[in-house]
Amino acid sequence: MTGRDRATVAVVGVAESDLGVTTASTLTLQTQAITRALADAGLTLADVDGLATTGISRFSTTSLAEHLGVRPRWVDASFVGGSAAEMMVARAVQAIGAGQADVVVVSFASNQRSARSRSLAGVVEQHTPEAQFETPYAPLYPISYYAMAAQAYLHRYGGTPDQLAEIAVAAREWARLNPAAYRHDAPPLTVGEVRAAPMVSTPLTVADCCLVTDGGGAIVLTSADRARDLRHTPVAVLGYGERSSTASMTGADDILDTGAREAAAEAYARAGITPADVDVVQVYDSFTITAALSVEALGFCGEGEVLDFIADGRIRPGGALPLDTSGGGLSYCHPGQFGVLLLVEAVRQVRGEAGARQVPGARIAVAHGTGAILSTHATVVLGVR
Repeated sequence: MTGRDRATVAVVGVAESDLGVTTASTLTLQTQAITRALADAGLTLADVDGLATTGISRFSTTSLAEHLGVRPRWVDASFVGGSAAEMMVARAVQAIGAGQADVVVVSFASNQRSARSRSLAGVVEQHTPEAQFETPYAPLYPISYYAMAAQAYLHRYGGTPDQLAEIAVAAREWARLNPAAYRHDAPPLTVGEVRAAPMVSTPLTVADCCLVTDGGGAIVLTSADRARDLRHTPVAVLGYGERSSTASMTGADDILDTGAREAAAEAYARAGITPADVDVVQVYDSFTITAALSVEALGFCGEGEVLDFIADGRIRPGGALPLDTSGGGLSYCHPGQFGVLLLVEAVRQVRGEAGARQVPGARIAVAHGTGAILSTHATVVLGVR
């Protein structure tokens, strides 16, 4: 029996909040995303009895529930960075299956750009065990760490920063097909422009880095049985997997040996699929190297092969591996945590609702989140019957 045959929970609604630069508070953006996702599903706040979110405050689900006027009987506030939403999908599936909740909303939003900050929680904690080894070198958090991963990859396997820049170039092409993208009206990006952009942390330039925007998104999950009576074709949660590795670079035996490969393998096994069955892929692209490592870990190419694999337009519109079809964190939006928006785009693609960027015949999508500094990894497989 495959994951598609035994799927018991489906995504029935998705939405974004206002994106880009707003004057809204984080809670207002959360409310926009949630009420729009519920409307997309044909449900209301009165139907919600499960709530999962992160990043609003120390008591994120409590604050959000109070603001929405709901009293959920199940909550999740796992703070694991950019993979949180994908992990929350797994928890929601389990909660619905166990009868702890009937309708679960997974959401995230922030007003990071209008707050003029790259941080969701103020100054990075300076008293963690690893800080004594890292803080004296004044790394830029988190880009210096991802830059080290990029340097390590290029040293070990060869390749050039020009090849890595292809990820940013492809993201811009997808964004130009997405009216909601921050870079929708921007001109096409070239590899030369990526490399000529101001260097932030070698070998990553500004154009290798994700945007800083306001915004957020939400998805609504319920049982497959209930989903059949709602507005859209249900998008089944076919599989999921996760791994947590190290909180720091100094704690990693090999900074390129993340938990993404194992997370993906578990998700595929639960879904009863292989990478060859996947039609569209949404990976966290906080930096170009994040996306590159994820494509490789998800099994779309062999170890050390990703830079050659993505050449010649493979991940651009019309290519064999449609990647980050919204424009990703690099050109669509990035409000501090991007994981929920990977899920929003994956659902739209398999529902056939992505407009000019629609991947023809998309039936199975993978969303893969990465948190902190290659520290947490979660894969979700979604599909329609």
